[in-house]
Amino acid sequence: MSESPVSETASSKGTDASRIGDVKQWLAQEFSQAGREVPDFEYTPRSVAVLRNLATLSQSQTQASKILASDFRLKASEYRSQAARIREILESVGLAQEGLPSNVVSSAQVLANVANLLNIRDTEISSFLVAMGDISLRKTGVEEKRTKAQKESKILLDYTRKAIARLTYLKRALVQLEDDVGQCEAHIDYWKTNLGVMVGKEKQYNLQTANYKTTLTRVGYTPEISHGLLVELAEHRKELEKKTKPVLDTLRSYQDLPPDKALAALAIEEKKRQYAAAEKYLEDVLHSALATSE
Repeated sequence: MSESPVSETASSKGTDASRIGDVKQWLAQEFSQAGREVPDFEYTPRSVAVLRNLATLSQSQTQASKILASDFRLKASEYRSQAARIREILESVGLAQEGLPSNVVSSAQVLANVANLLNIRDTEISSFLVAMGDISLRKTGVEEKRTKAQKESKILLDYTRKAIARLTYLKRALVQLEDDVGQCEAHIDYWKTNLGVMVGKEKQYNLQTANYKTTLTRVGYTPEISHGLLVELAEHRKELEKKTKPVLDTLRSYQDLPPDKALAALAIEEKKRQYAAAEKYLEDVLHSALATSE
């Protein structure tokens, strides 16, 4: 059978209470070691979860430190036993530290310090040589890294100088552009005004052109009527005027004759015939000129 919701809720509450109790116990232990009291705060599920994780991590770290401390104490005890044995051996052969000259003790101490610095277990020459070789290799690596870093630093410094120079140039260009903005705006306003005037003139000229085209269409102008044709017709007109002028002068002279009706009628008819011939000649000339231009 499955558990009822009531039993599940009770189990959950019991687990929460157990977790809170563990957290309180850990806090009380830690603060008591520090000589302080646990501050008051609200035990929410989030705070309990965080403190429980901290408690678990702290306990694991404490256990690991205890193990390391125990190992270090064991090694220290072994080192003390070995030191006592070595001291006994040295005393038995007359090489006790108290009986050695001060310079020998100082040299031995320096040798021990160098061995500790080089992190070697003994003071054999081979160990020192290996340690010095390792240091030389490290030194070579450090020098290579230093040289590389210097090159990169030089490149970065060059880039920085170029960037500063460009930034200075851009700042000057920005100042120059800001100074030129006013003049450019004045020119733009001027050209905007002129553009408005030109648009108005364009509309006026288009209207005048349309009116001129209407007028030319009304008077019968065609593209075939060129300036040369008009000049030629004007010259023909002058020639016809020269030919018709004597006839007109003769007609005017008849006005001074005595009133003879029959002779006047004949004279008038003759002049009308000559005038009609002249008009016909003018029309023929015009038609021939138009035909030639086409």
